[in-house]
Amino acid sequence: MGASGEDVLLSPAARKLVPFSIECKNLARMAFYQWYDQAVDNTPEGVEPMVVAKMNRRKPMVIVDAEFFFNNYRSTK
Repeated sequence: MGASGEDVLLSPAARKLVPFSIECKNLARMAFYQWYDQAVDNTPEGVEPMVVAKMNRRKPMVIVDAEFFFNNYRSTK
């Protein structure tokens, strides 16, 4: 805590498997959980819920369950 740079430091071998720079946040309340709950409520059985959020002049962001992401991520290289 308090150190600058990436929150999760990866070895060179791990970086090849997980080519992401990970920033971690832990807050008491985050609005995107409400959005995700709405997606879950509207998701048919057998389909993974996903939230796509965008602010003005910013790139869209995708929110999925972390377990789903890490269990299903495949390197495209």
